[in-house]
Amino acid sequence: MSQVNEVSDRTPSPDTVAGLISPDAVGVALLTVEGDVMEYPALRLEVERLATQLRGVGLGPNDRIAIVLPNGPEMALVLLAAMSVGCAAPLNPKYREEEFRFYLDDLRAAALVSIDGQAPAALSAAPAGTTLIDVRGRGLAIDLVAKVSAPATSRIPSPGDEALVLHTSGTTSRPKIVPLRQSNLAHSARNIASSLQMTSADRSLNVMPTFHIHGIMAGFLAPLSAGGSIVCTPGFDAFAIHRWIDELHPTYYSAVPTMHQMVLARAPQPRTTTLRFVRSSSASLPAPVLERLRDLFGVPIIEGYGMTEASHQMTSNPLPPREAKVSSVGVATGIEVAILDKDNKVLPAGERGEVAIRGATVVSGYENNPAANATAFTEGWFRTGDEGMLDDEGYLFLTGRLKEQINRGGEKVSPLEIDGVLLRHPAVAEAVAFAIPHDKLGEEIGAVVVLVPGTSASESELRAFVAEHLAAFKVPRRIVIVDEIPKGATGKVQRIGMAERLDLS
Repeated sequence: MSQVNEVSDRTPSPDTVAGLISPDAVGVALLTVEGDVMEYPALRLEVERLATQLRGVGLGPNDRIAIVLPNGPEMALVLLAAMSVGCAAPLNPKYREEEFRFYLDDLRAAALVSIDGQAPAALSAAPAGTTLIDVRGRGLAIDLVAKVSAPATSRIPSPGDEALVLHTSGTTSRPKIVPLRQSNLAHSARNIASSLQMTSADRSLNVMPTFHIHGIMAGFLAPLSAGGSIVCTPGFDAFAIHRWIDELHPTYYSAVPTMHQMVLARAPQPRTTTLRFVRSSSASLPAPVLERLRDLFGVPIIEGYGMTEASHQMTSNPLPPREAKVSSVGVATGIEVAILDKDNKVLPAGERGEVAIRGATVVSGYENNPAANATAFTEGWFRTGDEGMLDDEGYLFLTGRLKEQINRGGEKVSPLEIDGVLLRHPAVAEAVAFAIPHDKLGEEIGAVVVLVPGTSASESELRAFVAEHLAAFKVPRRIVIVDEIPKGATGKVQRIGMAERLDLS
């Protein structure tokens, strides 16, 4: 590379993650729950300093940098530095050695960043030749120290280079690799910020895992793109979140529905806060939960619809004065959304079909998976696997995951509908419906519920309650009452496989 090109490459493009951090941004950028702060001028210098340490061991654009760190300020700084140098590959620190071995091999990670002594399973699983990088220091004052040396690189990522690589959840098949480009993330961050009217006055209480697209985009990069601030929490904590809201003065937090239900359980009475809105995504928010949240905080509850393959958000309910329609996930935010039939024909408003998307935030394809690409990408559209419909104002209504729909002897049942009815019972705090294998019908309906503390309800009582509101074929054959509903690593409930986990298969 010529000297001229090397020099010109030092200024990050606006369509990269590094370019999201405005050189004109001032004020607080990052906070810890202990009250430490880092302002924007210091953040820019710190990210570049850490990026230089990564480049100093030979890492550059498209090199995959696996990160195994807990949520918090260290993760925030390393994530920004990694995406400013190459491609971040954050992994769940709770994985076992066998899982780390699969993901590190599958990703072909060039480096692994961890805190020495805190990730023994990941370090044991790292393939030979992986550059091991240790985080020294804590909080907002860290260094990255490699255990090997290599020639330094100088080129910085361009919009077409990879910025983030994640795996799909793999609930029904081998996890698929989703490589997201710098431009995908930059466009998504700005789309989210625009749809939520974010400014430099906004502060995110980031409680989602930072190895998940929801936490990375809605909780972190979107407010950063608007010059706002981020509280780098150690992760969701139902016992601490109300104290954090009171002490750290966020203007919003974004979480999955199960987290919102735990927030409600810890503060049943209306309260005054600095929150401007509360956001929900990554799973459908039952209407009763939305109503209770709105009553609790007295602010708009904004439901968004996102997935990894779209760099998170695809649609969002708007803030006032525009209408946020109950049971809708809102309107398209910066991309196109359509409803397709089985023959890839775009359906008119009011007709059900598969939700499809296209635009600047959408991944160009799964890695090394031609079969999945042939199924998901068709005629310029990405088929999401979700069923839904658009109304005549462009609001999207989801009726369920196509793979999660329950087929009871030919009758198609949406589990979301059953969730919503069960949650209206005064004794039910959480509810999830799912399919149970059946030798004659193919599938039957099951449900698992958590009761409100201090209340009681029997399985027969709950079945009778559902029967008052839904047709007989939609009444669950089994309702299991538990203390806690099994969830995945990000707090999302996985309906597929629930019957097996509860020994109902």
